[in-house]
Amino acid sequence: MEWLNFHHLFYFWSVAKHGTVAKACEELHLAQPTISAQIRVLENQLGEKLFIRTGRHLMLTEMGRIAFRYAEDIFSIGNDLLSTMKGRGSGRPVRLAVGIVDAVPKLLAARLLESAFRHSPSTRLICWEDKLDPLLADLAIHGLDLVIADTPAPPTIKVQAYNRLMGESGVSLFAVPKMAMRYRRNFPRSLDGAPLLLPTSNAMVRRLLDDWLPRHDLAPTIIGEFEDSATLKAFGQEGHGLFPGSTVMEKEICRQYRVQVAGRLDSVKQKFYAITVERRLKHPSVIALFDAARRDVLA
Repeated sequence: MEWLNFHHLFYFWSVAKHGTVAKACEELHLAQPTISAQIRVLENQLGEKLFIRTGRHLMLTEMGRIAFRYAEDIFSIGNDLLSTMKGRGSGRPVRLAVGIVDAVPKLLAARLLESAFRHSPSTRLICWEDKLDPLLADLAIHGLDLVIADTPAPPTIKVQAYNRLMGESGVSLFAVPKMAMRYRRNFPRSLDGAPLLLPTSNAMVRRLLDDWLPRHDLAPTIIGEFEDSATLKAFGQEGHGLFPGSTVMEKEICRQYRVQVAGRLDSVKQKFYAITVERRLKHPSVIALFDAARRDVLA
């Protein structure tokens, strides 16, 4: 039986956390050649490159990210063991590793995850954000318990995944108060020629809008396209244009970004999915999150 050298894994974990070998050396009080050599031994044992160099920093490869997540769990369990043995804890909290597709609105994802905490307060939450395909790859090897996405897992992927519709939301358009007041009149006809901030094409809401606008003979002026939804909203907060958001999150968006609703596209529906590799949900926190989503958040 082949054994993993946990010293090598610990050195790798430290470098991955800090981003450079030099900073890991300071924490571990070891020389740089020593740590570099130990990581090479680990890479040889695993048969994979774990880092690529970008300037002065080291970036995790795809396999490096997977190894890092396992290392996080391994050393977290070790800390929990020590705490329990020393009487500082009564057992490990339930771990919930969630992958969030980057096109899912951040405020919505936060509310969904908060619901899991409310119904299972002992949860230890680990969140990762990425495109759908790499998250599904991590889900397949049980690096994640759940993926929250705005589309179901495509049938072309080589992962046995189960898509569960958590719910749906209409789409609202937001803007700073003066702009919202202007385009609220004669909405949605007022959108023709209006300045619009949109997500990039990888977001389902963008594809829905690209279909809805021409069908209603509307041609807004696209001011900018953003992969990150928080950056998009920040530009909208500065008054550069109208921007879309989930209707179920209207209050939160208006409060956080100091904007108002210009109008609602009720016929445009965003759908949100919980993707797992289990046919039947077993993880208590996943069950709590899914139930809360359907009952409270996306009901």
